[in-house]
Parts: sequence; structure tokens; C-alpha cells
Amino acid sequence: MFKKVLVANRGEIALRIIRACKEIGIDTVAIYSDVDKLSLHTKFADEAICIGPADSSKSYLNIPSILSAAELTNADAIHPGYGFLSENSDFSTICKDNNLTFIGPSSDIISVMGDKASARDTMRKLNIPIIPGSIGIVNNSEEGLEIANDLGFPVIIKASSGGGGRGMRIVNDSQDFKNAFDTAQSEAKISFNDTNVYIEKYFVSPKHIEIQIISDTHGNVYSLLDRECSVQRRHQKVLEEAPSSSISDEIRKKMSEVSVKIAKEVGYVGVGTIEYLYDSESSKFYFMEMNTRIQVEHPVTEMITNFDIVKNQILCHAGLVLPEWLSNLKPRGHSIECRINAEDPSKNFMPSPGEITSLHMPGGNGVRVDTHIYAGYKIPSNYDSMIAKIIVHASSRSEAIHKMLGVLDESVIEGVNTTIPFQKQILADSMFISGNYNTNFLNTFQYKELDNE
Repeated sequence: MFKKVLVANRGEIALRIIRACKEIGIDTVAIYSDVDKLSLHTKFADEAICIGPADSSKSYLNIPSILSAAELTNADAIHPGYGFLSENSDFSTICKDNNLTFIGPSSDIISVMGDKASARDTMRKLNIPIIPGSIGIVNNSEEGLEIANDLGFPVIIKASSGGGGRGMRIVNDSQDFKNAFDTAQSEAKISFNDTNVYIEKYFVSPKHIEIQIISDTHGNVYSLLDRECSVQRRHQKVLEEAPSSSISDEIRKKMSEVSVKIAKEVGYVGVGTIEYLYDSESSKFYFMEMNTRIQVEHPVTEMITNFDIVKNQILCHAGLVLPEWLSNLKPRGHSIECRINAEDPSKNFMPSPGEITSLHMPGGNGVRVDTHIYAGYKIPSNYDSMIAKIIVHASSRSEAIHKMLGVLDESVIEGVNTTIPFQKQILADSMFISGNYNTNFLNTFQYKELDNE
């Protein structure tokens, strides 16, 4: 078992990892940039060490500084959380070379599955259904246009190392293709230091369904069931729920079986998520990508399975044998997660950093809040604007929706603007309530600023 884990991240996920380590009896080290000195993860870890200035390239992405912190504190493992270095194959290799356990996949697996274009090629070889698109990387816009014409518009250009909607462009006709291709490459370079992109056929009204998997070092792989992640704004998830109300038990079982097959074929170890595009009209699903890390939305799965994903992720990398009962896992009720961002929905979701002057978080049966904020905390402008995740669990989807609406009414965050009013309007929308929404739902959704919000 690990004696000390360095948490190479910040915010709520850093706190989540620290809590899991405490439950196992593992000491923790928090790293932080100078603007995160007063963040809660630095207070609740056993040790905390500053690794650089606010600029993430000089702190949370600074591998030498992180390794120095691990050496200074005698850490024997590093948990990267999500974002930052969590899917960096070089970082995984460097950790291994420095006798540190990287709590994530090996560099080979990250290279194969974390790289979106490479993952598509791997799925093709395994006869897993994939979205029609380019074979491998597309080198230039001229080559890309030929592929797009063959596929038929609309198409979507995606960064091979992408995530969070960055390096992604939908193209509806050939006239706009070159500009979109160049923009996607440029954004991919800025976000991931990798200009590689690929092209897929763009489905106009799909569902985004994903399967959570966990694997140990003994060859055991299990599906932790599905999540519905179709409420997205600019390709970024806004609200998630589990299980999906849009797919049949037959499709759910098949998706899980395919996901387990994928993980076994590539020799995956740890926690990962396999994401699918689901076409409701044909009832067919297509592999999109695999996230080789913990997901932001993992709590909804924890709520319907009563299984601690983060704790067991750590234990898997420490040699734990996963329990066989996971093969018969069934969903327990329904769970919804709302991501709360410090943004102003009335001003095109402009970031709203600043000091939280008053804070009241909700509670009650089946209510969970994952956050690193507190009254007096100053939200920095340097990082992602998500400040909290509010999660509810109930016996049915309808009850979960009503519970979340009540919970959001009870949530008070003053001093900054948040997306709570936006989330409340989504939950009250008839399309969302019906469950028949898709990834284009928010493209036509009209946020209405109300006087009492």
C-alpha cells in the first residue's frame, strides 16, 4: 500500500482525492500555485508545497517542479485527477522512471487510448463500431476537404489530444472548411501543444452516453454502468445523470460488454470512461473516445452503485483485487449532477472570478456537494470556472429532478455570479423532463434572466 500520495491537481478534485486517501489511511501532499495558497486542498492535506506562479504551465503543468515536490516530501505515488497532466503519457513515463506510481494508465495505454485518432484506429482493428471518419491524422486542409466531401457534410474536426470541447469545429459546407480546419489546429496547439486533428461525420441529434469502467492489475475489468451526458454547451458537459433514461436495458448491457472488451483488449488498469454517440433513430451506438482518468461526473455513478470510484482507483493501482460482485451490478435509483460555474449566464457565460461573500450549501438525504469554496474564498481568474458540483440521489428520475430543484433553491453563493439559475431552468424545461433531449438541446435553449434570481 502507498504511504504517501501527492495530488497533482487543485480544486474540488484534489479534495476528493485527499478524502479517499484519508479513508484508506494514506498521507497526502497538496501542491499549489501562489494564487491557490488559501484553497481548501492545501489545508486538508497532510503537507502542502507551492510549486510555482498562477500560470499553469509554470505550476500544475510543470513536471520538474511536481517531481521535486514528490521527492522533497517522500511521496511514493502521484494522483493526477482530471485535466492538467492526467492524460499526459510523458508524465506517466517520468513518474515510473522516478520510482513513483502514477495513479492512472501506463504511458502506452494513454498513447493508444488517450489520443483520439489512435483510439479510433484501435477500435477499428477490434471491430468496435466507430463514427465514420478519417483513418488516422489529417495532415492539411486539402486532404481534410477531400475526406469531408466523401463523408458528406456536416462534419466535425477534432483535436487528437482534445477534451472539454477545445480544438473542435463543426463544418456545414465546403466553403467554411479551410478556416475551420486551421482554427481547430491552432486551438489544439494552444490547448494541448499538439496540432494533430482528425475528422468525423457529424450527427445532428445524437445522445452522449458513457460507460464507467474499472480494472485491477489482475486482469479483472468491470462496468460501473452508464451515464447520460447529453446536456452540453459548446461541447462541454453542463449536467449529467445516471443511469440514462434514453437507452434500453439491452443497449445498456451491450455498451457495458463492449466497454469491458475494449479495456481487456488494451490491458487497461485503473479507472476510465468510454464515451459513445448514440443515434436514437437507429438505436445504434458508436465509439467516440476513451478518457483515461477520473471524470468530473463520477459522483452520479457512485450514487447509483454505492461504490467509491476514487478510493478503489487508488487501491487498484496498489494491487487490490476487485470484488466479483461488481459483475452483477444494478443501478440503484437515479442521480443527477449539476456543475456550478462562476459565470454570468445573462452575459454569455462570462467568467465571474472574485470573493465569495456569503455561502450556504444544501444538505439532506441523498444530497452531496463536492466543492473547494468557502465564505471569503477568492476565486482566481487563472483556471477553469467550475466551483462546485451538486449531486442528488432519489428512487426515480422524476424525484431526482424535483430534489435537485429544491437543492438549488437552497444553495446560496454570493459575491460572484453563478450558473445556478441556468441549471434551474434546464431542470424545469419540458424537453429535459421528458428525457428526449440530445446534445443539441442547449443550442436552442433560451436562458431567461428573472428578477428573483
